[in-house]
Amino acid sequence: MAILLVPLIALVIRPGEAVVVSNMLGLLIGLVGARKVWNAGEKSAGVIGGLAMLMTPLGLLALFATPPPVARVLIAVVAIAAFVMVLLPAKPGHAPGKLETGLTGAASGLLTGFAGMPGPPVVPYYLRRPIPREVARASMLTVFLLTSTASTTAALALHLATWRDALFALLLFGPVLIGNHLGSLAFGKVSDALWRGFVGVLLAASALMAVVRLLG
Repeated sequence: MAILLVPLIALVIRPGEAVVVSNMLGLLIGLVGARKVWNAGEKSAGVIGGLAMLMTPLGLLALFATPPPVARVLIAVVAIAAFVMVLLPAKPGHAPGKLETGLTGAASGLLTGFAGMPGPPVVPYYLRRPIPREVARASMLTVFLLTSTASTTAALALHLATWRDALFALLLFGPVLIGNHLGSLAFGKVSDALWRGFVGVLLAASALMAVVRLLG
């Protein structure tokens, strides 16, 4: 969600506001079915999510210290990198060690704070391994819920969030909730190749639109 949302709305509002809105929205969506997701995910999700929560405030502070034009470019770059990572082939038999798990958590937290996108490090961590897609999905959603919680809390504590951000997130919550429900109905009913292709097209379109707007 954030990889599609942040690059686009950051072109019409300040990048800091776009990230805060996205993370607030992520928290609202993440709370829907949170218990079921937590029980279905890997234990690694708690480790990655915990480390990400510690790093998220640093990314948030870096974002608000970065000039908006530069931040918009960097967010677009992250979106493009996410598109590339989703298309990476799976690694059969790969078992991440403690170092890879720790780096994934740290990178996810920094990107949550700076770009509102915890996904680029987390998605390949789970999707490139031979584990059931239900487990991968639940693990990723657990991490995203934890990072959204950390970012929203940090934004409020550091007085970086405003009532307008909360209102914007609430206005987007309804449409996103409907889309989330429709996506859940389709989950598990399409092949991995079709899923990767569909996601890749969406991410590519988002990144391309962001780049075109920046160049314009």
